[in-house]
Amino acid sequence: MPVSLNASAPDFDERLRALLDRRRDEEDDAERIAAEIIGRVRLEGEAAVIDYTRRFDRLELSPARLRIGTEEIAAAVSRCDGRELAALALARDRIEDYHRRQLPPDADYRDQAGVRLGWRWRPIEAVGIYVPGGTAAYPSSVLMNAVPARVAGVFRLVMAVPTPEGGLNPLVLAAAQLAGITEIYRIGGAQAIAALAYGTASIPKVEKIVGPGNAFVAAAKRQVFGEVGIDVIAGPSEIVVVAERGSDPAWIAADLLSQAEHDSRAQAILITDDSAFAERVGQAIERHLATLPRAEIARASWDRHGALILVPDLDLAAQVVDIIAPEHLELALVNPEPLLSKVRHAGAIFLGHYAPEAIGDYVAGPSHVLPTSGGARFASGLSVLDFLKRTSIIGLDRAGLDALGPAAQSLAEAEGLDAHAASVALRLRSKR
Repeated sequence: MPVSLNASAPDFDERLRALLDRRRDEEDDAERIAAEIIGRVRLEGEAAVIDYTRRFDRLELSPARLRIGTEEIAAAVSRCDGRELAALALARDRIEDYHRRQLPPDADYRDQAGVRLGWRWRPIEAVGIYVPGGTAAYPSSVLMNAVPARVAGVFRLVMAVPTPEGGLNPLVLAAAQLAGITEIYRIGGAQAIAALAYGTASIPKVEKIVGPGNAFVAAAKRQVFGEVGIDVIAGPSEIVVVAERGSDPAWIAADLLSQAEHDSRAQAILITDDSAFAERVGQAIERHLATLPRAEIARASWDRHGALILVPDLDLAAQVVDIIAPEHLELALVNPEPLLSKVRHAGAIFLGHYAPEAIGDYVAGPSHVLPTSGGARFASGLSVLDFLKRTSIIGLDRAGLDALGPAAQSLAEAEGLDAHAASVALRLRSKR
């Protein structure tokens, strides 16, 4: 059964922390196994990738079959339902429009000392996108990772997607085509991360790797960081719903289960000021679970990690939200603005009764790649900025050097860096 917590109880903070810590436990073996796989791929190249694909995905590959060709992509797209393709196109267009508005401007100016300063933004040249594979794959994740990268101007987009026993959801390839990805490899797991990070004979290395995966993929991304850039290390999905008593219990229950059905380690939490309403939501969850196809997964998540939190006043809900720092936050309130202004830590916030988190997963526009496990305290969702590099620009003439040089020389001497000081002093003494 889900945990019931009362924010007025003296042990509330302790019990809430215990609930969150339980969710964040990781598999002990993931780091060790990922390290072994990465080591083999670095040593043996794609021979190791092919061997692991045979073992884990039960698929026999050769170097020539690692890459999914354009004809295979076209054939997969032809098998897709027209309505689903139209929905993907709508999602792609909305994601693109949202992220184009995030593109930052360059700057070039002279300050009061006459020093030329500025910055310029340039895209990362090659990005690898990891996409979970098989028949339960998520084409929406392809768009949410690839479209912001394409908007940023990334020249080479590479996708790695496992195909267990050769199976692959055609919509994943359709999403890749819509996002402009043509370089796709049928590999997954830690071995795919290693291949993208270090390169093989058939797979040129990338500069950054993004995309969700299981514990082994997350461990591998963590271990290759530094060789390449990575996005956030994603944990199990999570949602917090702040709801008032006038909300429809069935709607709120479905919203909570929308994340619980992802993973048995996902977490769904309801915050309300009405205990009777919380009980009705719990009853509605049971009714939904009786018919939900992924009920076994959702049940395990709800029973092990779910929570019903009672607060004396909804104005205090923001304090609880900020402790959790959730990936997704729904403010299911007639007037969510006052609470919105108080919340500091959340990956994405959904306002009102008609903005379920599921809209954000697919067609709202912002990327659904968001910080989990409390990461919203210090991180943001995936954006165009994750695929851009900012370079500083500094230019001085003689007047600028005369204005700044003495201070720079003084600081260099104070730090005992004599060559630094000399590089400035020589110019200051020069008559040129």
